Amino acid sequence: MPELSHRRRMLVLAICCMSLLIVSLDNTVLNVALPTMRREFEASVSGMQWTIDAYTLVLASLLMPAGSTADRIGRRRVFEAGLVVFTLGSVLCSLAPNLECLVAFRTVQAVGGSMLNPVAMSIITNTFTEPRERARAIGVWGGVVGISMAAGPLVGGLLVDSVGWRAIFWVNLPVGLAALLLTARYVPESRAPKPRRPDPVGQLLVIGLLGALTYAIIEAPAAGWTSPLIMTFAATAVAALVGLVLYEPRRAEPLIELRFFRSAPFSGATVIAIAAFAALGGFLFLTTLYLQDVRGLDALHAGLWMLPMAAMTLVCAPLSGRLVGSRGPRLSLLVAGVAMTASGVLFAAFEAEEAAPSRVLAYVLFGVGFGFVNAPITNTAVAGMPRAQAGVAAAVASTSRQIGQTLGVAVIGAVLASGVAVAHTASYADDFTGASRPAWWVITGCGFAVLVFGALSSGAWARGTARRTAEQLSDELADKLQQTENR
Repeated sequence: MPELSHRRRMLVLAICCMSLLIVSLDNTVLNVALPTMRREFEASVSGMQWTIDAYTLVLASLLMPAGSTADRIGRRRVFEAGLVVFTLGSVLCSLAPNLECLVAFRTVQAVGGSMLNPVAMSIITNTFTEPRERARAIGVWGGVVGISMAAGPLVGGLLVDSVGWRAIFWVNLPVGLAALLLTARYVPESRAPKPRRPDPVGQLLVIGLLGALTYAIIEAPAAGWTSPLIMTFAATAVAALVGLVLYEPRRAEPLIELRFFRSAPFSGATVIAIAAFAALGGFLFLTTLYLQDVRGLDALHAGLWMLPMAAMTLVCAPLSGRLVGSRGPRLSLLVAGVAMTASGVLFAAFEAEEAAPSRVLAYVLFGVGFGFVNAPITNTAVAGMPRAQAGVAAAVASTSRQIGQTLGVAVIGAVLASGVAVAHTASYADDFTGASRPAWWVITGCGFAVLVFGALSSGAWARGTARRTAEQLSDELADKLQQTENR
């Protein structure tokens, strides 16, 4: 790819950030609209779970193959296709006549979204070739996630209260079209010199594992945990997992490189990403339903209540990035784990939602924790990896984030639905508050997992395992290249 001027590189970065903004904003905006949508469609808790999880599930399943496809046939081409599909999916969501159609159209959105974020990151890393400039560009990219977290609840509340929930999908139309036109004009085409070969069997196994597991968790409260339907889906998930473990090591270029998990930092980053984003998905799901269905707030005021959490995420995310750059990931991970655990304990043990000061404190603590956790995840995942493998390691970390959010909404919603079904008191508010207590303990456990695995995966022993894994992978890669040359 030819060297671009500074102005052109900044424009490419802005275009890539536009795609990240609409993909990230979509979930935080949608959470505020859940109670309104539930009332309009007369949906159950599981129905609301599917509006979130249909998106994150498909996104998690397609992130890695979308990136490798873009490396093979052209990054700009795939990026443009992603913008078209995501914008079309948004229009369809805004026109959905019922819950079933909305869930189906959310999967269309997710197919487009899977072509945007990983491909945009590839475009950025190939546009900004100088290491320091690339680091700053990736820092700006990461800051957009914080902006979407901060703006999402407020923008969603304003749109839902003034226009209606369908307007949250209209926002994507002008942004998507503008990004598409600018991409065609200013983003150069690029491909990888040696793209990874497709792994259709591995891809089907991943989809089977995530889809069957999510369905079993979400539908179990209504169908029964031991019903034949749920047991069938649970068995399918187990079979898919066993298939992945047996099949992937046999491939020269697997979809998931299982040998990465010999590195404690990589394994730790995967668990931390799943735990942190499960806590986020569950936190947003519980908080939105509580503020609107129990406290009786409208969407705008519910969004304003979530601003302390979003604001702290916006403030702490860049601070964590600088801290990781200067002192490594350990301190950021420990701060994140302590803050997220403390927030969960306030809700689970001290009923923080009952009083405004304790509620704000719990929201602030969660925002601090989530703000600090995001930056060190990718850093920890790629620590010590050979440069040729760093992109694949980062893709697994990104996929783990989406898996975490999917499972968080599924598990927290299932715990809540089970509790409400058992309670049967005269008051929905009493049912919800009592049923949410175990769910907050699950979120507390996720925060504690961030703390424990953050400590274990960032010490001297963990760095040693990363170094040995990198050496083994480098030697194996060199052997493969030598064999290829000999042929």
